[in-house]
Amino acid sequence: MPLFGEVFVSELIKMPVLDPMGEELGAVKDFIVIKGEPLPRVSALILEKRKKQFLLEWDNVGIFNRRIISSNIYASKVELYEPSDDDLMIARDILDKQIVDANGAKVVRVNDVKLEGQNSNACLVAVDVGIRGILRRIGIERKSEDIYRIFGKTIPHNLIRWGYIQPLEPRLTTISLIVPRQMISDLHPADIADIISKVPHEQGVALFKGLDPDVAAEALHELEANIKRSIFESLDKDLATDVVERMPPDEAADLMSDLESYKAKELLESIEKDEAEDIQELLAHEEDTAGRLMTNQFIAYSAELTVQEAIEKLRIDSPDVETVYYIYIVKDEKLIGIASLRDLILSSPAVRLSEIMETKLKTVSPDTNQLAVAELISKYNLFAIPVIDEEGNLLGIVTIDDIIDILLPSSSKKKRRSV
Repeated sequence: MPLFGEVFVSELIKMPVLDPMGEELGAVKDFIVIKGEPLPRVSALILEKRKKQFLLEWDNVGIFNRRIISSNIYASKVELYEPSDDDLMIARDILDKQIVDANGAKVVRVNDVKLEGQNSNACLVAVDVGIRGILRRIGIERKSEDIYRIFGKTIPHNLIRWGYIQPLEPRLTTISLIVPRQMISDLHPADIADIISKVPHEQGVALFKGLDPDVAAEALHELEANIKRSIFESLDKDLATDVVERMPPDEAADLMSDLESYKAKELLESIEKDEAEDIQELLAHEEDTAGRLMTNQFIAYSAELTVQEAIEKLRIDSPDVETVYYIYIVKDEKLIGIASLRDLILSSPAVRLSEIMETKLKTVSPDTNQLAVAELISKYNLFAIPVIDEEGNLLGIVTIDDIIDILLPSSSKKKRRSV
């Protein structure tokens, strides 16, 4: 069964298939694909004639290329075909479906499928996600090339090899495609969230479940509330707990406020007691306040530590803290000073923190309106601002990324509620 050169599915759809005498068996309607090693391969052609569909097994195909397709058997030997959801078809299940382009961190659409001959089989080697695929399907690829040449340009090829593609679901049916999940895990969490938001819900859930739990925890916070809720409520309890325990307390509190109350309470009961208490503490504050916006994860040391001791301690403590912009100097839990990372790096190792800390502090209370917090951070060019109570106890910090969140359009803002 010769396969000459590159062949695209769009070039073969509606092409007549001839029997050994040159009589037409029907026109190509679709291709059934099965798993192969290393690439999926065509197992049969679906033909259509007089509104009936027929199955032509690949073993009965004689010539197969973009100019002619012939059969080794006559019409009397060709079986009727009843469409089945268990079959994977190229035109029905792959064309126009979405895939994730990891390099561009975006969802793209399959415009065509490329076939190549390998060991007497027609194998799926790539998908076309570019303009060429669209032009080819409407029959004007070559005319368009001539027009491009007039302006000294060429139409770009945009093929993704099948080796970089895998199904979102275990079975190859009603397929949405995605590049290997390890490549997705290497993307920025915001890009992963954008991808999850654009694929159908079932594929989004499957993609999320396939992520490393640490990556899943970061990506979850970037999702809009309704998508976050629908995905999270699809997770089993163990996975949900695992993801929540890897989230910073403020982001976990965001999540709890987005979930149904019963689901949030169930999660709070399943995670570590200390972490649950941190989340509950944040949820206790009023909406649109610093208390709701802050995180209670920060680095706080005694003023008596030397710079060298602080740096050594910081190396141990910082992996457990989401962001480290400043060292907060405390005495009996009361904030008495702040030292930046720059202060630590430029100071002599033997100097104590009390000698380099800034004591003219910019702080807010947990009841301070979040817009007022944003104004202070902007006015004084801060990366974070501490939140203290009436006695001066350090409760948490509001970071610059929290401020960016509240300044985004209203559809992107995250609201928390008590649970």
